[in-house]
Amino acid sequence: MTGIDTPTRAADVPPVPAAGTVSELVSGIIGDVQKLAKQQMDMLRAEVREDMSRTKQALVMGGIGVALLTVGGIALVFGLVYLLRDQAGLSEWAAWMVFAGICLAGGVVLGFVARNLFESFNPLPDKTFTALQENLTWQTQPQPQA
Repeated sequence: MTGIDTPTRAADVPPVPAAGTVSELVSGIIGDVQKLAKQQMDMLRAEVREDMSRTKQALVMGGIGVALLTVGGIALVFGLVYLLRDQAGLSEWAAWMVFAGICLAGGVVLGFVARNLFESFNPLPDKTFTALQENLTWQTQPQPQA
């Protein structure tokens, strides 16, 4: 037999999903919320770990740079002060004052540059907080009934 006359077997019919009870539905929702919260925490941890790694690398390089700049700067100070004294015919105290003024001006400029850099850097995990805010907004807003 073929076509319309073919009898259906029980194995050919897909099972009809049973309507869950209210407690099963609530349990499923709670499980989904817990899973979402765990995923958000995992994402937050990963983002903080990444930011801390970058910060550590920047601090190490910055520390080495500051140490080298300090040693080189001290040697340069003495050399330039004596150069001013000998070439410009200034007394030693006047040469020191000229050099100190130049260093102070440079320090002020670099201080403002550093402040602007710190203001542009945000150590908080923005991506995670944005995703969490979207999830919370979605969960707290009433959903349209179908």
